[in-house]
Amino acid sequence: MKRILKWIAIIVAIVIVLILVLPFVINVNDFRPRIESELTNALGRKVTVGNLSLSLWSGSLAADNITIADDPAISNAPFVKAESLNVGVNMIPLIFSKTLQIGDITLTRPQVSLLRTPAGKWNFSTIGGTSGESGASSSAPAQEPAGKPGAPSKSGAKKPSTGRQSSQPTSAPSPQGQSSSEQGLEQNFSVGALNIRNGQISMADTNAASKAHVYSNVDLTMKNLSFTTQFPFTLSADLPGGGNVKLDGTAGPVNRGDASTTPLQAKISVNQLDLAKSGFIDPSSGFAGTVKFAGTVDSDGNKAHSMGDATAEHLKLSPKGTPAASTIAMKYKTTYELEKQVGQLTGDVSVVKASAKLSGTYDVHGSSPVLNMKLNADNMPVDDLETLLPALGVVLPSGSKLQGGTLSADLTISGSVNQLVIAGPVKLANTKLAGFDMGSKFSSVAALAGAKTGPDTSIQNFSTEVHYSPSGIQTSNVNLVLPALGTMQGNGTVSPQNELDYKMTANFNGSVVGGLTKMAGVSGNGATVPFSITGTASNPKFMPDVKGMLGNQLGNQLKKNLGSQVPGGQNGQGVVDALGGLFGKKKPKQ
Repeated sequence: MKRILKWIAIIVAIVIVLILVLPFVINVNDFRPRIESELTNALGRKVTVGNLSLSLWSGSLAADNITIADDPAISNAPFVKAESLNVGVNMIPLIFSKTLQIGDITLTRPQVSLLRTPAGKWNFSTIGGTSGESGASSSAPAQEPAGKPGAPSKSGAKKPSTGRQSSQPTSAPSPQGQSSSEQGLEQNFSVGALNIRNGQISMADTNAASKAHVYSNVDLTMKNLSFTTQFPFTLSADLPGGGNVKLDGTAGPVNRGDASTTPLQAKISVNQLDLAKSGFIDPSSGFAGTVKFAGTVDSDGNKAHSMGDATAEHLKLSPKGTPAASTIAMKYKTTYELEKQVGQLTGDVSVVKASAKLSGTYDVHGSSPVLNMKLNADNMPVDDLETLLPALGVVLPSGSKLQGGTLSADLTISGSVNQLVIAGPVKLANTKLAGFDMGSKFSSVAALAGAKTGPDTSIQNFSTEVHYSPSGIQTSNVNLVLPALGTMQGNGTVSPQNELDYKMTANFNGSVVGGLTKMAGVSGNGATVPFSITGTASNPKFMPDVKGMLGNQLGNQLKKNLGSQVPGGQNGQGVVDALGGLFGKKKPKQ
């Protein structure tokens, strides 16, 4: 027993000595050209590493000051800069034959710069292509990887785990045109795991003046990475302006001609994306709120299909809007063409129990996304939609709110996101404007003293053609039926400052304008009175149009009956002055 313990102690002592001594015996920096060559061959970009160190405890090589060059046709700045690179190696071949076998690669705190050209090409699209490819259309810097990787191949070092060839590929990666070394690299390259820890990714357009979108705390894991097969991956990151995103799925085989079109299938979840702070939408659009969604994405490299559920809270859709109190939800399906950067979208949008259909196309290849959508809503409960009005910048008279009834709309949504135009017919039925007494707005008109609606204004029907744009709201063919007053028709506008400018006519019920009709000697159930609405949406002012009144049946009859009784009555001016006093207007000074 003592002899066994003695031998165990000797073995342990030898292992400890080896662990302490071998890092000084093996000069791991001798492997730096080999590592740079392997990574350059694999990525198709010049890779440089700093000082190497060996850790027998973890079975890894560590390097500092890592840089990966960008596509020289797009940028001369580094594509990736990292504080450290950790390469997991097989220690037995390294110790006894000085053969380097790579098992996994980990980049710590890398800074990755993703750039897109005006043509829609990403700088990472040539990742995985041959170094010769990346240098073919560029100047001397692109050729630097071509000479350096060739040198380590003379060492004759074996590469059992990766099977990578040390010679440098120089042509396009089509199967027919590949050299044997290129085919060997593509078919045999594999890494057990490629990890990014605590990284930062910036994303920008090369011709855009706006700031880059920066994703922080990026963690990425790809297992059994190979050019020729699918491999699983997980990705998580903090979003620009707040929130986070996570993808979990598979990708590959890698398209070495354009890595950005590599197929992938994944589950995606986004939490607390802040629309206003993210930088994805022009602040001038007024869009704000927090969005989250969960769904799937399936891309074949040409088209990406996605479907899932999205919700938005505290949503604001207008510069003059205020956050909505209700949550807006949408079940969506979309197909996106990667090269053209255009897509089609269908969705069911809901607010509480109110629902609408959304469909159309979008184009994101420019500086601001462009929409061409249709929104169809049929008999949505007004009570559920009322909380959404502030988000749209719709202002009701102070102290009032819509209650009951339904809303229907058939709207087109077109233009860039920061200059959207929304147009189409809108209809309200069987609702009321609680807290607003429209009859009292005519109280200054002595002849309309019978106009009474009570504290609330019941609306049997309201319909109009709406045209909403950043310059304001235009409403045409307004038709408003109020059981207590009558029917009102006309056109008007609401400015971005909520100032009203409406020209209307009212066919009041007979009981409302009885005094005028008796004065004019007009028979029938009612009379048409022109009026204007000015002021603001929160404090509208209703003013009869006395001059306009002279041109209708009521005015003609008034001129006939009053013309001989007032000075200037025959030419209408005397009647205007008389009606002005009747409607509470001061007579102009002579």
